[in-house]
Amino acid sequence: MNVGVLVSGQGTNLQALLDAEARGELAPATIAVVISSKPGVPALERATKAGRPAEAIDHKRFGSRELFEARLLEVLAAHQVEAIVLAGFMRLLSPHFVAQFPARIINTHPSLLPAFPGADAAAQAIAHGVKVSGVTIHFVDDSLDNGPIIAQAAVPVLPGDDARALHARIQLEEHRLLPRVVQSLAAGQLSCQGRTVMGGRAE
Repeated sequence: MNVGVLVSGQGTNLQALLDAEARGELAPATIAVVISSKPGVPALERATKAGRPAEAIDHKRFGSRELFEARLLEVLAAHQVEAIVLAGFMRLLSPHFVAQFPARIINTHPSLLPAFPGADAAAQAIAHGVKVSGVTIHFVDDSLDNGPIIAQAAVPVLPGDDARALHARIQLEEHRLLPRVVQSLAAGQLSCQGRTVMGGRAE
C-alpha cells in the first residue's frame, strides 16, 4: 500500500514512520510521498533525508480550501497514494476530500479522545487537572478529531507536569503506536464501523 503522509511542522511522527520503514516494520505499507501544508518545515527535511518525495503545498497560496485540496489530490494521485496518515497536519479536511479515501485516512491525536480534541491537547489536560492523558489514533471523518477510534495508549499526568513535559511523554507513545497502526491498515487488519479494511479499502 502506498501511503501519503501529510504534515505541517516538526515531523516527529513522520520520523517514527520513516524509522519503522527503514527497520522493515512498516510493510506492506510504503511511504510514497510527504506533503506539508507549510513550506520550510523540518518534516520536509526529514523526508528528503530519508530519500522520500517531499512537497510543500502552501495552503495560504490558495483562495479556498477546495483549491488547496484539489492540489493535494493531484499530488497524491501522481504518487498513486492509497491511504493517508495525518502526522501533525494542521488543516481540517473537507467531506469531499475524506470521501476520496473511505476508511483510509488515519490521524494521531495527543489525548484520549473524545477528551480534549483540537489544538493544545496537553495544555487542556493540565488545565483540567486530569490524572491520565494519552494518545488516540483514529479514522478521519469530516469532523474535528471525531472519527472511529483504532487504538489508544494511556499516559499518566505526573505531579509537576506542564504541557510541554506531558506532551513529550505522549509523543513517545505516539511514535510507538502509529507505525503499528499503519502496518495493520496496510495489511488489512483494521475495521471501521464494522467494515474490514482490506488492502486499504473498506469491504
